[in-house]
Amino acid sequence: MKLRDIFGGKKKEGGLDIGLTKTKEGFFSRLARAITGKTTIDAEVLDNIEETLIASDVGTTTTGKIIANLQERVKKNKNIQTSEVYGILKEEISNLLTASNSGAGPELTEGTPYVIMVVGVNGVGKTTTIGKLANNFKKSGLKVVLGAADTFRAAAVEQLTIWAKRVDVPIVSRGMNADPSAVAFDTVQSAVAQKADIVIIDTAGRLHNKVGLMSELSKIKRVMQKVIPSAPHEVLLVLDASTGQNAIEQCKEFTKATDVTALALTKLDGTAKGGVVIGISDQFKIPVRYIGIGEKMEDLRMFDKQEFVESLFKQ
Repeated sequence: MKLRDIFGGKKKEGGLDIGLTKTKEGFFSRLARAITGKTTIDAEVLDNIEETLIASDVGTTTTGKIIANLQERVKKNKNIQTSEVYGILKEEISNLLTASNSGAGPELTEGTPYVIMVVGVNGVGKTTTIGKLANNFKKSGLKVVLGAADTFRAAAVEQLTIWAKRVDVPIVSRGMNADPSAVAFDTVQSAVAQKADIVIIDTAGRLHNKVGLMSELSKIKRVMQKVIPSAPHEVLLVLDASTGQNAIEQCKEFTKATDVTALALTKLDGTAKGGVVIGISDQFKIPVRYIGIGEKMEDLRMFDKQEFVESLFKQ
C-alpha cells in the first residue's frame, strides 16, 4: 500500500489554489512587470525574470539553472515571444520538480510498523505536522503510535501529548530530560506489541549544537533498529516555507546531521515565498512529501508536483 493511496482522502476543490494565493499573487505581479512593454525575450527580460524568481525565494542556484535553460532556448529561437514566458517557465519548473519528486511515495508493509522519524527546529510546525499526519493515517484506518522523543523542551512533550489526545492515538512519553533514544525504543517496542501500522517519533532540533544533534539522531536510529532492523523507514524534515532561504539553510544543516529522506513544508498559505518549494526540491533532490496550506486537518496534504505547478501558474 502506497502512502499516496491512503493519505488525506479526497482533496478539497480549489484548496491548493487558495493556499498558494500569496505566492501566486507575488509571483505573477513580478513576472508581469518583468515582461511589460516587451515582445521578445532579450537580455533585459531575462534579467527581470531572474530577479522575479529570486524574489519569490526560488533561490540563486535553481534560478541560475532556469535562466540558463531560457537563454539556451532563446539562442536556438530568437523569435520566442514574451507571451510564451509563462508556458516556458511552467515547463522548466515542472522538469525540476519531476527530477526530485517521482513516484507515489514509499510503500507500507503489512505486519511491520512503518516508522517515521520527524526532525526540524522549534517553531516550524513540527508538532502540528505530526498531529495532522496521525489524524490522516487514523482516518485511513491505520493504527498509529506517537513517540515524544523531543525531551529537550517540556513544551514539546506537552504539545505532542495534547495532539495524541485530540486525535485519540496512543503516545509513549517519559517527560522532559528523558533519554530520547530510550523513548524511541519504548515507542517502537510498544508499536510492535500493539500491531500498529504507523509509528511517528518526534525529535529535538538543536542546530546550535550540530555534533550533539548528529550523535543523538544516530543513537535514536540504532536503538530503534534493535526492534525493527529497517527503522526508520522515513526521516521527515519539517521546514517553515515562510522563512524562505532560511528553510534552505536548515535543510543544509539537517542533511549534514542525518539522512533526510523526505520533506514537509508548512505555512505555505501565509507566505509569498512558496517558490522555496522549487529551490529545495532542486538543490537537495529530496522528495517534498507533504505541504501545509492552512490550519485545518485536511490542509496538510501530500505534495503533488503537477498540481503544484498547475496551481502556481493558474491566473
